[in-house]
Amino acid sequence: MSSIKIECVLRENCRCGESPVWEEASSSLLFVDIPAKKVCRWDSLSKRMQQVTLDAPVSSVALRQGGGYVATVGTKFCALNWEDHSAVALASVDEDKRNNRFNDGKVDPAGRYFAGTMAEEIAPAVLERHQGSLYSLFPDHHVEKYFDQVDISNGLDWSLDHKIFYYIDSLSYSVDAFDYDLQTGKISNRRSIYKLEKEEQIPDGMCIDAEGKLWVACYNGGRVIRLDPETGKRLQTVKLPVVKTTSCCFGGKDYSEMYVTCARDGMDPEGLLQQPEAGGIFKITGLGVKGIPPYPYAG
Repeated sequence: MSSIKIECVLRENCRCGESPVWEEASSSLLFVDIPAKKVCRWDSLSKRMQQVTLDAPVSSVALRQGGGYVATVGTKFCALNWEDHSAVALASVDEDKRNNRFNDGKVDPAGRYFAGTMAEEIAPAVLERHQGSLYSLFPDHHVEKYFDQVDISNGLDWSLDHKIFYYIDSLSYSVDAFDYDLQTGKISNRRSIYKLEKEEQIPDGMCIDAEGKLWVACYNGGRVIRLDPETGKRLQTVKLPVVKTTSCCFGGKDYSEMYVTCARDGMDPEGLLQQPEAGGIFKITGLGVKGIPPYPYAG
């Protein structure tokens, strides 16, 4: 085992940092700060941070095949133009639910943008339950709805053979798997593959590594855990110096670094004193495993 090193590479004070995505072309990490309505891009070479502020909570960001980005903003799937800081709606969901917003999202191997919704929180993880749904924006900009009754739609990824879709609805305290059809984008046969233990707290963002194992950020648990989706066993726990860890992705020149986002909303002054890096971006090296590049949206 190589020795694991954890460092805060960006002290950003995100209220709720989320959706880290590595952009290989610019050696940059993209991420969002949901309640601050910001999409951020941190250049790992120059250490420069740029940001775009939008007009509604922005919960996820993804690369776009033709250049630029896509993001989930409020209850809209949007195209994001970094140069002029504009967001153009491609599709809208949950129009009958005024209190809803998107949460986590990610692009599938065929270039569809999957993202789910939730009710706006009264306090972190306190909200009207069963208001959310899971959707996908296809490359032709039509939207499909998979299911509803979701509490907090969260982490998602696909198996390396593109036959399984992994998904987290946070308040179920479970990581679930579905059979997945790459051609149609259809999902079926939902089952739980891992139930979180008490000290792991709330499952949040998730990513897959090049060995097909899942990494889950545990909100209020101050850790990321590595799971074997085939055996349902936890393989590894990496603890961070902040408690509200929200999501994770692999990046760096060969995808051997892990980047972890976190939040500071909901922390009291004492907690913030004890965790001065809360809301920052963390880099973990020495894990001994690599990730895979993110898929770009094909529309």
